[in-house]
Amino acid sequence: MSLGLGVIGCGSVFAGPYRGMITSLATAGRVRVSAVYDVDDRKRRGAAAHYGVDPELEGPGAVIAHPDVAAVLVLTSMNEHGPLTKAALEAGRHVLVEKPMATSLEEAADIVALSRTAPGLFVCAPHILLSPTFRTIHAAVRGGEVGRLLSGRARYGWAGPDWNEWFYQPGGGSLFDLGVYNVTSLCALFGPARRVTAMVGVAIPERTVNGRVVQVQAEDNAQVLLDFGESRFASVTTGFTMQKYRSPAIELYGSEGTIQLFGDDWAPEGWELWRNADASWRRYPESDPHWQWTEGLRHLVDCVESDRPTITRPEHAYHALEIMLAAQAAGHDGVARAIESDFPDPVYSAEWLGSEHDRYAHDRRSHDGL
Repeated sequence: MSLGLGVIGCGSVFAGPYRGMITSLATAGRVRVSAVYDVDDRKRRGAAAHYGVDPELEGPGAVIAHPDVAAVLVLTSMNEHGPLTKAALEAGRHVLVEKPMATSLEEAADIVALSRTAPGLFVCAPHILLSPTFRTIHAAVRGGEVGRLLSGRARYGWAGPDWNEWFYQPGGGSLFDLGVYNVTSLCALFGPARRVTAMVGVAIPERTVNGRVVQVQAEDNAQVLLDFGESRFASVTTGFTMQKYRSPAIELYGSEGTIQLFGDDWAPEGWELWRNADASWRRYPESDPHWQWTEGLRHLVDCVESDRPTITRPEHAYHALEIMLAAQAAGHDGVARAIESDFPDPVYSAEWLGSEHDRYAHDRRSHDGL
């Protein structure tokens, strides 16, 4: 039976990427959209018309309580993520929430605790750990291909959104919107961070959003330094301050070699490996050029159907949030912060890897470049 979806937030994140993933899953008979809501009347009615559902639902609570909704997608502005995720979990729904899971550590802690006892599965963006390239790099690191990881660098940024003010208001900012990808990636590879310091600030104090000049209140430029213990460090460069770049998204420096991920960690374009023992670079092309950063939804549906636990863990998302909040604080007063939380190392089970192999084997597009 197809899984009934309730979508809360019908803006840009939903209208393009997630709607495409929903269409793919719906075509296969695996999901159907049962309810939608957005505070913007035009967006709500447009989404409702597209899926043939009620356009008059009175709020997010009506989506969560809808009798045909089994899984809730929280795709709203960031400050709303925490309360909506908590409400959906309490109602027994499966939940996918865009990043970050909440904007305060207290709220996130409540959600993580609730997710351990709630009947529904819980998936937090970003979903980068699911990409074939990332899990190949993760296996190479865990397999000792470059020796012991000692240092790393990651970056992701662009010129900044011009369609919604909340990106530049408290609860928004470049760390929550962009840096979260790099923080999540580096921690998955190095393990939990133990200390953070940063420089953050507003480099462009005024932005034009929907034709109106707004004052920027959340950071749009950040340099974050992560301490993973035993003098192992990594940095994150992020911001709404980058026009273009051609450097690797992630560079990992080990005692016996180097790994570079090309493209962005949320849109990988292959990777490169240097091993001292080989004294040469090996370039590995992207194995799935069509991999989407919305794959977390497919993963949630897979896990519901197969009754398997999710690979991505809410504790990992909590850890990333603690790091970002600590970076914001350190950027304001210059004092490094200790990081207290932990998370389990990602486990790619043989059963899941087998199902992924079968999926790619039956979809020639990923091999033929179509």
